[in-house]
Amino acid sequence: MIDGGEAIRKLALNVARYTGLAPLARPFVGGIGAILMLHRVTATPEKPDSVNRHLNIAPSFLDAVIADMKAGGYAFVSMDEAVERIKAGGKGGRFATITADDAYRDNMTEALPVLEKHGAPITIYVAPGLIDGTADLWWDVVEDIVDACDRLTLATPAGSTVIDCTTPLRKQQAIARLHTYLTTEVPEKELRSVLRDLARSNGVSADAPRLRTLMNWDEIRAVAGHPLVTIGAHTVNHCNLKRLSEADARHETDAVKGILKTRLGIEPRHFAYPYGYASAVGCREVGFARDAGYVSAVTTRHGVLRAEHAGFLHALPRISVNGRYQSLAHIRTMLSGVTTPLANAGKMVVTV
Repeated sequence: MIDGGEAIRKLALNVARYTGLAPLARPFVGGIGAILMLHRVTATPEKPDSVNRHLNIAPSFLDAVIADMKAGGYAFVSMDEAVERIKAGGKGGRFATITADDAYRDNMTEALPVLEKHGAPITIYVAPGLIDGTADLWWDVVEDIVDACDRLTLATPAGSTVIDCTTPLRKQQAIARLHTYLTTEVPEKELRSVLRDLARSNGVSADAPRLRTLMNWDEIRAVAGHPLVTIGAHTVNHCNLKRLSEADARHETDAVKGILKTRLGIEPRHFAYPYGYASAVGCREVGFARDAGYVSAVTTRHGVLRAEHAGFLHALPRISVNGRYQSLAHIRTMLSGVTTPLANAGKMVVTV
């Protein structure tokens, strides 16, 4: 999916790096720890030049990040222990916990061996609808649709529009147009049907991306039994909760617990908001996660953890370890804490 915060983060990173601010600021703004956010971890992405390439890092980079952080004094802990350390104000030293959204198969096949090497726990957030097929990896489906044609017709309430997809640049623009249309103009509950109609009319399988890249239930059950793995909840259908009614948003947040317990025999204690940015989660949605009884909930807001987050356990920020920043220098800069206020209008304690 297109990452709207990329420009801000890159600016913050470059300012911090080239001014030499990061190492100087770390003792003052470095916080008590960090939650790392992953999606895909594979050395062989199907589309290396994909607009969604930011969702993937190489296993070798994950290995380097963990080794570098351990050398810098970070202890890698489970999400359960991370919560306890936040509550304790960071006593016991700087810590990190690793999370991964959506349950990609390569989390098991390529990331887990790296985690085993370092003894680093991970929390994998599962949206059952993505596994069962009642929800789609729509951002990958959109790219498949655009890749499959030179022109496509987008039927909207305002009329039909023909979108040029003849060149790489035009394809990027077409993907951006479809992202905007699906996430701002189409109601959330209608996104899937509109997407599938578009896929069908262009000869594209809407099921192919999730079947190709996500774990199935047998694989999730297997990885859930690993001592380093915690399974968390990611709503039922990977919905943007802010675009749903209160009743529907509460259902997405709460019902996923029962589904995962039935499927895996374990009720999830931790939650991740799909998308996690400002237009997807706010105070209302944080309240839903708290009411559902989760111990913690994470956003995609950029930031390190501070002792004050003990009062905001259902609005925790994360550090995105993604394909656009496969540089230890970038990771060190983000972990220094200096980019937290730069990327959040001066806020040191990032919540929602």
